[in-house]
Amino acid sequence: SVDFEVRDHVGWVTINRPERMNAIDTNTNNELEAIWQEVEASQDIRCVVLTGAGDRAFCAGADLKDDSGLSGVEYWAQCGSNGFGGISLRQTLSTPIIARVNGLALGGGMEMVLGCDIVIAADTARFGLPEAKVGRVPLEGGMVLLQRLVPRNIAMSLMITGRLAPAAEMERYGLVNAVVTSEELDAETDRWIADILTCAPLSLK
Repeated sequence: SVDFEVRDHVGWVTINRPERMNAIDTNTNNELEAIWQEVEASQDIRCVVLTGAGDRAFCAGADLKDDSGLSGVEYWAQCGSNGFGGISLRQTLSTPIIARVNGLALGGGMEMVLGCDIVIAADTARFGLPEAKVGRVPLEGGMVLLQRLVPRNIAMSLMITGRLAPAAEMERYGLVNAVVTSEELDAETDRWIADILTCAPLSLK
């Protein structure tokens, strides 16, 4: 499931499946798509924070135990042009999105991070596209976005080894804006929100 609330012009989107490392199944993907449509239609929401419940994972990607009956390619086609979680390749959303990365961001979870504008990570967070290890490819944003945001060889190394990169390394490559302790994650996120809310909404869009 996904929790969604709006407080003081800020939308909070929390993937709430900690028992599954916040992995996305078909129902969760549909919930996220509906939320992004609601954000797009809202004049009140000036910033969105995307995160995962608990402290182990931001999102571990697609739920491989989701018994949708679809093949990988069929699942990808079903997700449409907006990419993983409705956000990784979304072109219609003009509201700034902060990824609050509280743990693992793997596969589709990493792709969701790539679809955000600001990335704040706990120092325990790790990032990766391990699709090749399970016979898949990062079709929902990873293959086209990662090498635009970090050096080409770094993107290649992540995709062809499936290794997990710590938050500090991804900050060094420019993918992550700030790395803080888990205890400081909320305060750091609040600081970025405050800075964004001082700006003119139309200019931000």
